Amino acid sequence: MGKPEMKIVNVVATVNLGGSVDLLESYESERGMRGKVVYEPEQFPGLIYRMDGPRAVFLIFSSGKLVCTGARKEEDVHQAVMELHRKLEQKNLIHHEE
Repeated sequence: MGKPEMKIVNVVATVNLGGSVDLLESYESERGMRGKVVYEPEQFPGLIYRMDGPRAVFLIFSSGKLVCTGARKEEDVHQAVMELHRKLEQKNLIHHEE
């Protein structure tokens, strides 16, 4: 018997951004990015955001929690989450409770 050949092709992570996210405003601010941002609250309660670099897909919820999938390495997840957090903070789309 040979040894199994293993290859990591997808890392999934859950994240808490520490504040609520305005999903409608987030959608509106990225609306020009066709296919990269999907928000249809009647069908799914989260916003779907496809990031190119590093490649990752986010399911973002108004609670500030999100799921990151599609990255191939743990460091890509960290980089993608930090980039998303920076964008949301810059646009004042995260609301931290006092």
